[in-house]
Amino acid sequence: MTTTFRQTLFGGFLSRVVAGSKILLLVFALGAVSLAASTMRLDYYHTGNATQEFFSLDKLVIEPLSWPGNPRRPVDHSNLGKYLFEVIDRNTNRVIYSRGFASIYGEWETTDEAKKANRTFHESLRFPGPDKPVQVVLKKRDANNAFREIWSVTIDPEDIFIDRSKHTSPGQLIELEKNGDPADKVDFLILGDGYQSSEVKKFEQDARRLLDVLWATSPFKERRKDFNVWAICPPSAESGISRPSSKIYRQTPLGATYDAFGSERYVLTFDNRAFREIASFAPYEFVEILANNRTYGGGGIFGLYSTVAAQSNQAPYVFVHEFGHHFAGLADEYYTSPVAYAPATERVEPWEPNATALLDPKNLKWKDLVTPGTPNPTPWNKEEFEKYSREYQKRRSVIRSEGRPEEVMEALFLEVSQFERAFFAREKYFGKVGAFEGAMYESKGYYRPEADCIMFTRTTSFCAVCRRSIERVIDLYSRA
Repeated sequence: MTTTFRQTLFGGFLSRVVAGSKILLLVFALGAVSLAASTMRLDYYHTGNATQEFFSLDKLVIEPLSWPGNPRRPVDHSNLGKYLFEVIDRNTNRVIYSRGFASIYGEWETTDEAKKANRTFHESLRFPGPDKPVQVVLKKRDANNAFREIWSVTIDPEDIFIDRSKHTSPGQLIELEKNGDPADKVDFLILGDGYQSSEVKKFEQDARRLLDVLWATSPFKERRKDFNVWAICPPSAESGISRPSSKIYRQTPLGATYDAFGSERYVLTFDNRAFREIASFAPYEFVEILANNRTYGGGGIFGLYSTVAAQSNQAPYVFVHEFGHHFAGLADEYYTSPVAYAPATERVEPWEPNATALLDPKNLKWKDLVTPGTPNPTPWNKEEFEKYSREYQKRRSVIRSEGRPEEVMEALFLEVSQFERAFFAREKYFGKVGAFEGAMYESKGYYRPEADCIMFTRTTSFCAVCRRSIERVIDLYSRA
């Protein structure tokens, strides 16, 4: 299906882009599409169920700020994401911009609800503005994990109906860390939700406290100078966010809520329009939403945003873990916690860089990092771990069902962390890269790179495969 829409270009060719790229100068001289100073956003509706999906255009928007992205690496070759969109020059059929991503819809379609009902989600694609007609093509992975076109939109920069209206900033743009021009850095935006106007200072303290945790974690520690960090905290009428399972409902600027897809700990916002409007007042490629709550929770979707309950004593771990999902497309390596997603019916190699179905053991996708002498698959005390974890999950469920104080849950988390540290310290292949069975919510058939990692338990470090994956994304946004 193809929808035609025309958009108007704001501004001219970025002087810093022209100065920094002979290739772009050549393309410009030949009359092909050049990328402008403006930031374009395509808003659309994504509707469907477990077996079919449809798309319809909402509108095209010119955001308030210039495009913050790296002009030297406009095309994404990372092969990450369930979806991929490409901006194609209609005259030459060349891809001039692309990014892989995941979405709320992409998660929802794997739930039981999607088997019996339709739902609609509002989504957005952002890219640097073209000065000539382009085709925006949306692709999705098929059953073999290859990208296939599922929708496209023609954009003509002469159209008068592009939304160029001026909106009021939702709050002060706070510069938490500035290391250079947005075009040369990863631009990370932290948003607050559920903070009243009197709590803005508290939000900034929360943001700085959690950032310190990120900067203490490799490889972010070593690559800190490759980031700019911004923050906005739109004031909320009430303190805290919604938690329907506890009959708590809040109207907040971003609409963040617990209980996403029926999971009491899963925090998302389904109000994409509000999220995009607020975020548009900062340079950003990645976004973290801090929820002004103590109850344990968070979430992370590759290329969309990550979330964390900022007052939880587990916030430091959740912040880094969920940011791993959002930033580098890392898979969950745990498999004993309850989730809303239905198990996979077929084993295909995951696109996520830190999980494998081990369909071809001789060509393990991280084989260059495997520690010499490590068996593949790699043995570990799986049964002992699962026995403890099953008991832990029962205790956790009782605490929530009885509505016990958060201090009780926090004490349980501490006990579990102590057990896990002692447990993995005894593992023969601890700290070595191999293929350890148990990952992606399933006990059998999926494997993770190391015995332990932030993506598996409440430890404090990423495994070697996750570290490399994170560095590759940093390079995409900050290097030539």
